[in-house]
Amino acid sequence: MSPKPVYTPAAPMLGFSEGTASPLSQAIVHNGVIYCSGSGPLDAETLEIVSDDIAVQTQKALDNLLAVVEAGGGAKSSILKVNTHLRDLKHFAEYNRVYRAFFDGLEFLPARTTTESSPPRAGVLVEIECIAAVVD
Repeated sequence: MSPKPVYTPAAPMLGFSEGTASPLSQAIVHNGVIYCSGSGPLDAETLEIVSDDIAVQTQKALDNLLAVVEAGGGAKSSILKVNTHLRDLKHFAEYNRVYRAFFDGLEFLPARTTTESSPPRAGVLVEIECIAAVVD
């Protein structure tokens, strides 16, 4: 099976410089695995940051990520590994609260790594990427 790119209008897709095409896929599916690019707290239509509040940004980034996972044939319950980039670790506790609520009720929580780093767009406080399994 050849790798297949994933695209959904339910999640933002943008270039990194004004007027440029995006230099990435929202995700790639290969051999039953969905490799998702980072998702941020952007509205899919306006491409604007939804809020300056870390809880709102985290929820939107997770919702955007799930839209991509689902477009690739996965589900919230098939997310295996999450990597999170927080602009400032002072937001870690609030991020964790929203993250835990997002995955509440599932059989297991995904493996996860969280680092402090600066997402490339000013105002973005969180960026989240994941690896998920395609659901049969």
